Amino acid sequence: MPSPPKAYRFGPFELRPHTRELYKLGIKLKLRPQPLEVLRALLDANGEMVPREQLREMLWNSETFVDFDQSLNTCIKELRAALNDSAAEPRYIETLPKLGYRMIVPAERDSGPELSQPEALRESAPAPGSPAAAFVQPPRLRLVLTAAAVVLALAATIYFAWSESHGRLAVSAPRRVMVAVLPFENLTGNQDQDYFSDGLTEEVITQIGETDPERLGVIARTSVMHYKNLAEPLPQIAGELGVQYVLEGTVRREAGRVRISAQLIQVKDQTQLWSHEYERDVNDLLVLQDEMGHEMADELRRSLREPGPAPAAQPRPNPPTSEAYDLYLKGLYFLNQRTIPGFHQALDYFQLAIAKDPKYAGAYAGLADSLVLDGEYGGGVEAQYMPKAREAALRAVRLDDSLPEAHTALALIVQNYDWDWDTADKEFRRAIELNPSYATGHQWYAEHLMWEGRFNEALEESERARELDPLSLIIAADNGAILYYSRQYDKSIVKLKTVLELDPSYPRGHIVVYPYEEEGRYAEAIAELKSVAQITNESTFALMREAYIYGRSGKEAEWREVLKKMQKMNAAAPMSPMVFAWAYLGHGDKDKTLELMYEAYEQHSNVMTSLKVEPAFDPLRNDPRFIELLHRVRLDR
Repeated sequence: MPSPPKAYRFGPFELRPHTRELYKLGIKLKLRPQPLEVLRALLDANGEMVPREQLREMLWNSETFVDFDQSLNTCIKELRAALNDSAAEPRYIETLPKLGYRMIVPAERDSGPELSQPEALRESAPAPGSPAAAFVQPPRLRLVLTAAAVVLALAATIYFAWSESHGRLAVSAPRRVMVAVLPFENLTGNQDQDYFSDGLTEEVITQIGETDPERLGVIARTSVMHYKNLAEPLPQIAGELGVQYVLEGTVRREAGRVRISAQLIQVKDQTQLWSHEYERDVNDLLVLQDEMGHEMADELRRSLREPGPAPAAQPRPNPPTSEAYDLYLKGLYFLNQRTIPGFHQALDYFQLAIAKDPKYAGAYAGLADSLVLDGEYGGGVEAQYMPKAREAALRAVRLDDSLPEAHTALALIVQNYDWDWDTADKEFRRAIELNPSYATGHQWYAEHLMWEGRFNEALEESERARELDPLSLIIAADNGAILYYSRQYDKSIVKLKTVLELDPSYPRGHIVVYPYEEEGRYAEAIAELKSVAQITNESTFALMREAYIYGRSGKEAEWREVLKKMQKMNAAAPMSPMVFAWAYLGHGDKDKTLELMYEAYEQHSNVMTSLKVEPAFDPLRNDPRFIELLHRVRLDR
């Protein structure tokens, strides 16, 4: 009878049954004994189903009373979390409903002596915690639309695609010490309080970013939120985010009091540099955040042997009431969902916060962002929301000139609605000056530079945004847009296809049709638009681009059919004239195209921002009417 294996290896994982340990790329994962035994049983079955009853007999004897179904489901859930797997689209463990489970990947069995690290990885695996660790991933990742799968895939694919477009395989050494604030764990047991713990995480990120920007950078919310409710080891997180320090903590809120426990960890040796517990009245939460940020910054300076304490905090004017701040956190929670329903709920909460505290600058900035993004995502008419957004942004700046979000909100509005490029540039720069770790500020400023045709500067700014938010899909997609507008079509396609491989429904990724069009790859562009239509049920974007492509490729019948659909949709709900301008542009009708573009100009369409750099507009560039339009939006300089 063969001796039991000393180790099982599958993908990047190694199970050592004798010591009940699971490793990933040589890094030990935390997992309870029962899930480990389930994993061993599945691996022993060689791809055959393991019945639920067999697992019950193996793990829970008949004399032990447990809720078997719940306990087994918990074990499988923990296993999938450790393996970055999904029940919906499994890569490792497949569920056979009401019957059992089976392993769907082959496993190598090693009957030799146990290894301190998998031999297959010893020579090739990067050091835990190094940025290069992010590249070692399974070669064929199947898309799983869950946070766990996105974390696994992003580390390998976005990093790789990004570095390809910049001519290197790893990000450059950080100019500052980088820290990640992991999502604060909500200990209330009530998911309805997640908005509070998530909001606290974002506010601490902001506070740290503003504390000592010359020496200390902090990863943005978008990237760290991928690790919420996951048990990834710190070296892996540090490698994926490119940080040297991690702040983690818990928060409990009850009866008007808030209790926060936080610890700062140096990743390279897992040492705890600083820890503290706070218990305060909810009314003192903003003061507490300032205190936490500065205590942590001081400790980092000491560990780096930097002389003196961190720069003194500048108190914010008009600190909000606790009730207004709580409403603001709820608004922030829904704003960050980046969905139309989320924007609507965010608008409600920010307005309620303003009603409670009319001098709360953060609520006005949130209101401005919600209005602008709701209009852009929903395809609204700019005149219906931009004036309100401008009023809110200006109020935010007047109330607190030190608030970066207020300046970016104002910059976006004067850029897209007023075409005031100098003011927008000044406001974006001011926001970045106030908080150099503000990833959105760098991202939007990169887009601003792109519209002006300053592509080298735009790519540099986009790289800064990525360093601060390495797992952000929108930042990766916007980088693909810069590559497109700078006529680097091949690199743009690579970047945008990477985004869509991670999330096929991600709206910004579908602009991959732009470089397809310019390279004459019409069949691929149409196929991409068909997938958009399936996701969004004949979106305006899909129909507009289909009409443009059919016109450009000379398919007259198809062009007319799509145009009829657009006209029918327009009769039900009026659309921007630019929707039809694209159709006639593809058809080669310059007169009709320019007529519609002037109508869009009168409506302050934000498409006007692309006039200087959009390759599709090249056939119009010598027309005096286009030159005049370019002059009107101040892009002829």
